[in-house]
Amino acid sequence: MARLTRAESSEQPVDLEPQLGDPLRPVTIAAIAESAGVSVPTVSKVINGRSGVAAQTRARVEAAINQHGYRRSSPAARSNMMELVFDEIEDMWGVQIIRGVERVARQHGVGVILTEFGPQRSAIRYWIDDTLSRRPDCLVTVAQLDDEQRNQLRARGIPFVVFDPTVELPDDVPFVGATNWAGGRSAARHLIGLGHRRIAMIAAPEGILCCRARLDGYRAACDGAGLSGDLIVRAELSREGGETAALDLLNRPDRPTAIFAANDLQALGVYHAARRLGMRIPSDLSVVGFDDLPLADLVDPPLTTVHQPLTEMAVTATELALALGRGERASQVGLELGTTLKIRQSTAPPGTSG
Repeated sequence: MARLTRAESSEQPVDLEPQLGDPLRPVTIAAIAESAGVSVPTVSKVINGRSGVAAQTRARVEAAINQHGYRRSSPAARSNMMELVFDEIEDMWGVQIIRGVERVARQHGVGVILTEFGPQRSAIRYWIDDTLSRRPDCLVTVAQLDDEQRNQLRARGIPFVVFDPTVELPDDVPFVGATNWAGGRSAARHLIGLGHRRIAMIAAPEGILCCRARLDGYRAACDGAGLSGDLIVRAELSREGGETAALDLLNRPDRPTAIFAANDLQALGVYHAARRLGMRIPSDLSVVGFDDLPLADLVDPPLTTVHQPLTEMAVTATELALALGRGERASQVGLELGTTLKIRQSTAPPGTSG
């Protein structure tokens, strides 16, 4: 892969070429700095999409560049590398995403750089500078980037696609997600159809967009059936979080006969809680999860869950990112793949024990 070097001289244009005007008198980075009232290093950071520039200052420099009638040079030669970015690679959920990305990358002859920030979110600051330097053809990001980081990637000409966004995105940010609202509704409707009336939901912490849609779908199904839809406990999206929340619900005097968990790991925690209390699934308690991870078919009894097509979502996100990296226009900015309910042996009509 070609090695990219940064411009050394502050008196030479960096990643700029004239659109109009006399080519014998190119505008230097120093002239841009003088026009914007900032330092030469600040202009260099803006031109190269680097961090450490306040939003207002960045906008002023961009305005000066546009005022002088210049544009950034065409993107560098393709690196035949793309990047897949995680906050943390979470067990089987992350593995399915990696599998989908690598499948498409292999078909296109593109290498994959895998990045994981880990629990220290501050590491993203160092990652963005490294990514801007190595300049992959495109990104698929499971990690949720903020406005500044997305603008830095755009400034450097690196297209990206957000995988399963957990926060609201601007209208122009490409993403691939799933029909989470429909999935939540189908889970609750299934339990209602079995005759359950006290249906609890273990929801995710506040602020996770996809899980909020699952909760809204659950509430919509309960409202449609004349049920309250307010038997809700929030917990982390983990086995431990699901177990703690389930113990809370199942120790109440009027405990639920069914629990819908926001993901399969929480549902696994519900299994642990039920067994600690001597309850049997599904005769004493029906359980539904979300994601359809491989563990769903391995637990006893096999878990009824909403299938989220993670590998197919990753395939779609990678195809879109590579197309953007080739300079193609996206026919659709946001794509949502359908979810389906997988009915197994963890659900049954209430009161079937004995």
